[in-house]
Amino acid sequence: MNSPHGPVPGASAAPPGTDTTLVTPLTPGLLRGALDLERTAHGLLPHRLPARARAQCADGQLAMAEAQPSGVRLVFRTRATAVELDTLRTKTAYVGAPPRPDGVYDLLVDGRLAGRASVTGGNVRTVDMTTGSVEERPGPVGTVRFAGLPEGVKDVEIWLPHNEITQLVELRSDAPVEAVPDSGRRVWLHHGSSISHGSDAASPSTTWPALAAALGGAELINLGFGGSALLDPFTARAMRDTPADLISVKIGINLVNVDLMRLRAFGPAVHGFLDTVRDGHPHTPLLVVSPILCPIHEDTPGPSAPDFSRLDEGRLGFKAAGDPAERAAGKLTLNVIRDELARIVARRAADDPNLYYVDGRELYGEADFAELPLPDQLHPDAAAHRRIGERFAARAFGPGGAFAVQGG
Repeated sequence: MNSPHGPVPGASAAPPGTDTTLVTPLTPGLLRGALDLERTAHGLLPHRLPARARAQCADGQLAMAEAQPSGVRLVFRTRATAVELDTLRTKTAYVGAPPRPDGVYDLLVDGRLAGRASVTGGNVRTVDMTTGSVEERPGPVGTVRFAGLPEGVKDVEIWLPHNEITQLVELRSDAPVEAVPDSGRRVWLHHGSSISHGSDAASPSTTWPALAAALGGAELINLGFGGSALLDPFTARAMRDTPADLISVKIGINLVNVDLMRLRAFGPAVHGFLDTVRDGHPHTPLLVVSPILCPIHEDTPGPSAPDFSRLDEGRLGFKAAGDPAERAAGKLTLNVIRDELARIVARRAADDPNLYYVDGRELYGEADFAELPLPDQLHPDAAAHRRIGERFAARAFGPGGAFAVQGG
């Protein structure tokens, strides 16, 4: 299956004299992929969990992850040939680790990638992984600018950086902007870990869920939360209450990463999570996806620990800090989780014909690891994101898949 995005032209600065003084108020009707919008002193802060859910968990990792707008995009119809967006980013840095690249904005015109750019300035949030301490340094608002857009009426999407908290300050253009009417495309609601969030993807429209949504002709709501796919009840309730035509949950790796629970708790927690989702979506196609291959945790429990051995090469990795012998006491590994998920889905599917299962190794397995190894031992790189997205689209949206159009 071919990628929906061709070669990437660079973003161009607006030429001298370009009139981008027409300001369009930033309203919910221009945003897709967010479950909540917070009004701040600077503008609008998109959230991917509602306020009630955020109030039930004080974990800093989740707070950072859900406020990073993976899958969130501005969508509007316009004749404009130049567009500017002022934002205040919060970039994350890690003590002892190489600097992370700037977040990327993808501009799509009528569904095709037409520009890519980053902003300067913004806040910097520095995390010490050895102590858990966090320090934040404030910075100024920045501007992302796209010019030379095609003449005539077109649908424009600005995908926000998937890995930077982004406050939206002002949208300017050289022609009026209006909301795009509902396209009638099916809404796909997905929950997963940092891999679904987009860690190490090239850009926000090329995370594997974004690529799969484009290939499947779906409107994506991405609840992939880095380090935070932990079967939290408030996440299940958020999914229960979010209108959707298609739902998927990718479960497992974070439970091993943080060594959160044992096998005795895992099974009932999965049942409870799925029960809650089903309370709001009793007949919606629901696809459960087990973890992709991750050799360090296939048979070795967590937690995952930072591996600083290659910092002199500018690389931060991860290693398994558990002991394989601890499986006997109920510690989770990826193989244990896959077996349990397959068993749970098979049992539930006897009474739920719209429940499906995919083994994550069908998306990225041993042969893929040999060709496209995980650079830090946990996260796929940009090429692997593309492969996972294409394979998911083929298996889920293709003939016989959980998301295939019935009668199509």
